[in-house]
Amino acid sequence: MTMRNNLRRIRPWELALTAAVMALPLIPTGPIEVFSFVRAAHAEEKKLDTSRLVSVGGDITEIVYALGEESRLIARDTTSMYPEAALKLPNVGYMRALSPEGILAMNPTAIIAVEGSGPQEALAVLKNASVPFETVPSAFTRDGIIAKIDRVGTLLGVPDKAKALEEKVAADLDAAITDAEKRPEAERKRVLFILSAQNGRIMASGTGTAADGIVKLAGAINAVGAFPGYKPLTDEAIIEAKPDIILMMNRGDGAGTKNEDLLAQPAIALTPAGEKKAIIRMDGVYLLGFGPRTAAAARELNTAIYGGRSWPCRKP
Repeated sequence: MTMRNNLRRIRPWELALTAAVMALPLIPTGPIEVFSFVRAAHAEEKKLDTSRLVSVGGDITEIVYALGEESRLIARDTTSMYPEAALKLPNVGYMRALSPEGILAMNPTAIIAVEGSGPQEALAVLKNASVPFETVPSAFTRDGIIAKIDRVGTLLGVPDKAKALEEKVAADLDAAITDAEKRPEAERKRVLFILSAQNGRIMASGTGTAADGIVKLAGAINAVGAFPGYKPLTDEAIIEAKPDIILMMNRGDGAGTKNEDLLAQPAIALTPAGEKKAIIRMDGVYLLGFGPRTAAAARELNTAIYGGRSWPCRKP
């Protein structure tokens, strides 16, 4: 009778709580057992061996150097052109046209590549090889740069160094953004970033691109922000965009479209930028890298845009 009465006093929530607790996995409670449990858990998270590292992406390589961990690097891709010391490393090819055989021939212990590297067939071979392949997300924003540094620092096992670099870069970016935002919206200039201008076809940058990101950080407006990615523009679209400034990469090899040839195109000539011959050229890795130097690139682009002059490339 007493047992029955006790059972009747059990509340529904007590039964639910009991069931939930019993469903939990058994966790050892003794000192030795707890140590063994934690050690086993950490063993599952195998530390990445980056003693022989291949970096793919100029921003990744810059971050490795900025962290003071360049001694790990044994090779880099074509876009890894800064700092100058990186040019002494073997080149495994362009980040979007990687050769898995060339990378694996370097006998790396790890590969760290920025998001967007490829082609997919090459990545499949690399990921299926015995060498760890890690991808670093890339977002063309202030927070995207900080996240990138954090990810590389974590992969290299130097979180303290990464934290210090993040704080330094964040402060620099915040200062540059604050300065750029002081300019009223009505006074901001429209910038047309031209990726290429071959055979009279203008390939321009829309939203979600590095060019769109740096133009915004510099306190200007993307003149063709109505579509994502890169797209060839018609003459009508160029005229309707009404850019005040044309922004291009300085290839440095003399093979790019010259200013006079660009200005000779009828559609370009009819824009405010064409009428004023307002063309800015900057080093592509510096301008679009979105690494530790981006705040400096944004400041210099801002100066070039609002200083009212053409500006040749310079590599800081």
